[in-house]
Amino acid sequence: MKLITTVGLSGALIAVLFSGCTESKASKSAVAEPVKQEKIATVTEESLGLRKVTLNSEEQVIAAKTEYSTQMAGESTKIKRAFQDAPPMIPHDTDGMLPIKIGDNQCVGCHMPDIAADMGATPIPASHFTDFRPKHNMVNGTFHKSIDNYKNEVSIKKTDDLAGARFNCSLCHAPQSQGALAVDNTFEAQYTTADGAHKSHWQGTSLTDSLDTVGDESYVTDKDLKNENSPAGSLEH
Repeated sequence: MKLITTVGLSGALIAVLFSGCTESKASKSAVAEPVKQEKIATVTEESLGLRKVTLNSEEQVIAAKTEYSTQMAGESTKIKRAFQDAPPMIPHDTDGMLPIKIGDNQCVGCHMPDIAADMGATPIPASHFTDFRPKHNMVNGTFHKSIDNYKNEVSIKKTDDLAGARFNCSLCHAPQSQGALAVDNTFEAQYTTADGAHKSHWQGTSLTDSLDTVGDESYVTDKDLKNENSPAGSLEH
């Protein structure tokens, strides 16, 4: 009986000691050392946009100053075209010239081809004296198209006057501000002609060669119209 009691007390003591060790290890693991975190750089609101001021207020926002050329027409320096055959920009003062109206277009006073050279101005190209709009008509109350879209026909007519679709010059041509750019432009134009930086190559018939498909000067043959050159055969099938 004494032996059993001794063994029982020994077992209880071992259990208490084991429990104490377990609790000690658990308490030590619960109090773990703090994990060292890397310092993360913060992004300020002032650095998010191009204006470099807080986004929460407009009080410090100052718009870039617009500085158009004040040189008179004929005295200014031509601006290089942005790319080959790009519409040239206006390098001179346009005060009193805009807006352009049908009955008031001061641009033609210097840029018409017959006087541009004497005025030192860029002549209006042949494309502006070409009417690309087909003229449809009504016959006995029935609408008739002057071209056939299924044949990719194009109506081209040369005119002596500025084409109606071209009268508003400022739709494509505009003065340029001389102020500093918010973002530098690294685009470099590759001109396909030697004088492409200041001159369009749409001269003479280069604009309409192999394009007109209507009228006596059409290059389209009867076989083309019948679709005989197509692997699919004639349109009649």
